[in-house]
Amino acid sequence: MTVGWLPKFVRRMNGRIATVAVHDVFMAALSFELAVWFRYQTYGKPQDFFFLWHGTAIFTVVCALVFWRMGLYRGIWHYASLSDLIAIVKAVTLAILVYLPVMFVLDRLANFPRSAMILNLPLLVVMLSASRLIYRFSKDGDLRAVFERADDGRVPVLLIGAGDEAEAFIRTMARDRQASYRVVGIVDHKRSRIGRDIRGVTVLGGLDEVEAIVDGLQRKGRKPQRMIITWPKLDGDTIGGLLEQAESLGLVLSRMPRLTDFQSGGNSGNNGTNLEPQPVEVEDLLGRPQQVLDRESMRALISGRRVMITGAGGTIGSELARQIAAHAPAHVSLLDNGEHALYRIDLEFDESWPELSRRAILGDVRDAERLEVVFAREQPELVFHAAAFKHVPMVEENPNEGVLTNVLGTANVARACQAAGVKVMVQISTDKAVNPTSVMGATKRIAEMICQGLSLSAASCRFVTVRFGNVLGSTGSVVPLFQRQLARGGPLTVTDPEVTRYFMTTREAGELVLQATAAAPMGEEGGKIFVLDMGKPVRILDLARQMIRLAGLTPEVDIPIAFTGLRPGEKLYEELLHDGEAPQPTNLAGVNLAAPRVIDHDLLSAQVEKLAAAATARDTAQTLTLIRHLVPEMQTSPDDRMAPKAPRAAGLQAE
Repeated sequence: MTVGWLPKFVRRMNGRIATVAVHDVFMAALSFELAVWFRYQTYGKPQDFFFLWHGTAIFTVVCALVFWRMGLYRGIWHYASLSDLIAIVKAVTLAILVYLPVMFVLDRLANFPRSAMILNLPLLVVMLSASRLIYRFSKDGDLRAVFERADDGRVPVLLIGAGDEAEAFIRTMARDRQASYRVVGIVDHKRSRIGRDIRGVTVLGGLDEVEAIVDGLQRKGRKPQRMIITWPKLDGDTIGGLLEQAESLGLVLSRMPRLTDFQSGGNSGNNGTNLEPQPVEVEDLLGRPQQVLDRESMRALISGRRVMITGAGGTIGSELARQIAAHAPAHVSLLDNGEHALYRIDLEFDESWPELSRRAILGDVRDAERLEVVFAREQPELVFHAAAFKHVPMVEENPNEGVLTNVLGTANVARACQAAGVKVMVQISTDKAVNPTSVMGATKRIAEMICQGLSLSAASCRFVTVRFGNVLGSTGSVVPLFQRQLARGGPLTVTDPEVTRYFMTTREAGELVLQATAAAPMGEEGGKIFVLDMGKPVRILDLARQMIRLAGLTPEVDIPIAFTGLRPGEKLYEELLHDGEAPQPTNLAGVNLAAPRVIDHDLLSAQVEKLAAAATARDTAQTLTLIRHLVPEMQTSPDDRMAPKAPRAAGLQAE
């Protein structure tokens, strides 16, 4: 059975630390030989190398022990700093101070050139430091960050992620005399980094060891008050787990600003970017990897062309308008029937893209004559049709209005596109169109069918349908509802403990819609629908609990959660594909093709006309009968709308 320091030392070693240890020990031996050789070359009789081989061996062993004890091997060379150089000076000085008494005890320093140790100290410091600085320079091309003073922040924090962002944060805190934070440790997902240092701060363990790490720091009187996520690629499930751990440990969870939302001021890095931690947001909990986008093809699609967006004041329409504006279109037509929503997006264009040719158009997609006039004047080449009634409870109670906007409106826009020679029309659809249990979902399915039929029969216009789930933070969706309920002190209302929904951010939705549209037309595309990759469905109950935690409160203690039961038209879970409808991959990351059933366009047009006539006459019974005829997979009952109205709850969300 082994005893002493050796087993512990070996257990703490990993491949990278061992490499650094071998390097440092070799440099110690080499520096000793060089110092002795130089001493005899300049004074006395010249001697060969290894003249004092036993002295070299003992000095090497002493250095190995002292360097290990002082943590010299743990530094990550990529982040070598002034604190590392100071640590090297201390370690070398201590090694020499230990070595001299050891040699005196062994042989009274007989025949030992004492002046060689005076040479050895600066020589070994330079040899150990140079390797680290050269490595850092090879990675960064700059050594200015090395010579910055140690930090003097006040609030102890634990960083999640040992990468460039963590190094920048530690460096920034060291430079700012008014810095608010003191980094007491780092947690990282790479096991090879555990036990190593960044600018004197140690990587204490892995993501699965957070509680043990905090307990250990607390025993040393260094318990952090906050955890800061510095690794930008952390997935949503892990962030959610960290949020729960932070709550149980009494810590606040924050994140570093993303590169896209850096601002000037505050605690800034070398480029003036604000490194002040920000609260974790609901979007962070989705945590899907960013898709690699073909921005050149998106720009080629839009640049120099005339573009129209219907429903331009809505959540998806306004986001599409912003992203389209960034790709230099020749002209943008913003069409919406809501005056205030249209005013807001038009004002935003005036502030952000004042030189861009545009027109804000009040109009209703139900009005075919208005569309004819608008299309003739605007002459769009690309049309993004985002106008729709999307709130399930509203459309469930007003089915005729849902038909007139979602079905007749889509048919009107499609006819206007064909008549005006539009090159591409993009129909924005929803996962609620799959095996619908609501009138809204069924009307969106019929709108899909209209564009599916035209994609097979239209010669001059390409019809593209894009389907995705809920957009996080859109009007009427779960996040604004929970935020209002939190502001009132709760309770947060959830329809069912097991209800789940697909979510994506508005930015993701807009980018992938443009990506699908910009893709080169595929021969097998006709009659099919682009389905965006929504990742894993999110349980609404989990989202409610996480939002309570994000507000700094405890679920079921500070804020109750109430279950109201599924309402008419609601699903327990959403689907992106019909039964037996296997997704077909495309050459686009995050986009698949689906092939739901297609009805002959002429036959469908006749049925749509009957449906529009019934809706116009407000003949609800006939409207619902015709909807069921067109969408036989619809799973709701006409009597469901007569049920008493339940309190508004999360779980039935609009796209």
